[in-house]
Amino acid sequence: MGRRSRAAEILAAVLLLALSAACGSRLPESDFERDDRTPAPRDSAPVRVGIIASATSPVGGSAFTGPRDGAKAWFDRLNARGGIDGRRVELRLCDDGGSGVGNNECVHKLVEEDDVVALVATTALDYAGASRVSRARVPDIGGQPIGGAYDTYPHLYGIYGSLAPRDGTTGWDGKLYGGTEVYRYFKREHGARTAAVVSYNQSASAAYARLVERGLRAEGYKVVTEQVDFALPNFRAVAADLKEQGADLVFDAIDGHGNARLCQAMDQVGADITAKVTNVQNWTSTVPDAYKDAPRCRNALWATGASRDFDDTGHPAVREFREATKGLETHSQWQLEGWAAARWFTDAAKSCAKTGITRACVDGFMNRSQGYTAGGLLLPVEFQRLAEPPKTRETCLSVARWQDGKGWVGQGDMNRTCFDVPQLAYEP
Repeated sequence: MGRRSRAAEILAAVLLLALSAACGSRLPESDFERDDRTPAPRDSAPVRVGIIASATSPVGGSAFTGPRDGAKAWFDRLNARGGIDGRRVELRLCDDGGSGVGNNECVHKLVEEDDVVALVATTALDYAGASRVSRARVPDIGGQPIGGAYDTYPHLYGIYGSLAPRDGTTGWDGKLYGGTEVYRYFKREHGARTAAVVSYNQSASAAYARLVERGLRAEGYKVVTEQVDFALPNFRAVAADLKEQGADLVFDAIDGHGNARLCQAMDQVGADITAKVTNVQNWTSTVPDAYKDAPRCRNALWATGASRDFDDTGHPAVREFREATKGLETHSQWQLEGWAAARWFTDAAKSCAKTGITRACVDGFMNRSQGYTAGGLLLPVEFQRLAEPPKTRETCLSVARWQDGKGWVGQGDMNRTCFDVPQLAYEP
């Protein structure tokens, strides 16, 4: 079963973190292609893998480290258990600083100098080196679709899959498509009819808000739009209007700090809503601290995504992840997805162990890995190259709600929470 690309949602969250940040410039593209057939090393040689993360980006040190930390935890555990066919995995980490220049430098170092077999769990604010990775035919496995790279280039395999041709042009004629399953879910399961969308008076925020509004209207909602000044936001006035309008749901195109202030204002005016809906990047264990002044709104927080709730320790694959990461101060959905990406590479490498763990062999496994779930951590991932974008699609989603004392509580089986929904175009 399919589901929508979550690139728009993640890109919006990142843009909101970087509203006033300069993200660097791109280097001119240069041809530094090489043979994609990395010779199989000796059986005892380490398997070299690269991870690129914008760890010191302008949007803050912790914004992009979750997938890296999850992947590292997987490989540490794997090496402690003997590695892949007796060969340990040697991680090469690179912080691109959140700039296009830094990203190209990381790609050059890992792909050219370090000869990594693959990249895993890439989380880059500006993936300027994506075309270089593709030309070198290095499989990039389980990266976060912050931009359009994973729907543009071959040999790049985003954590949520792709239906796009990936022939060098983003999506279909520069457009990607996303479904309305989140809005359908709250309409069907909770009877929601009125939804508010809160944004800043800033271009990236306003653009994402318009996309959310389109999806809500397509599902028949009455939509209440609220815009606040980025420099001097009056969240209390917004909260009062949300109460007056009787909003069932609140979606937003504002940053994490703004969300906490909005929630506090909603508690102060007594706004009673069914759900304050957030995205996968904010699906973390830091909710009690971030929303400490908004207990009512905090307990109305819902998150949606395409991977199993990291607090669902009743599932063996999640329990394994939590046991291996118990030393981390916080947990997040992005950590779990980084762990899943590393597991994906490991399964690919194991399939190549007898013939040689090469870029080409790992890439071949990825091309064949339709319906991959990382042991149940992901909704089945698909990579197809459709000539035309789908008009509708059966799409599943993972849903969780925050509850004090329990954490994130999953809402039903993500593999059964599915809807046949229209696909709407957007530009990444």
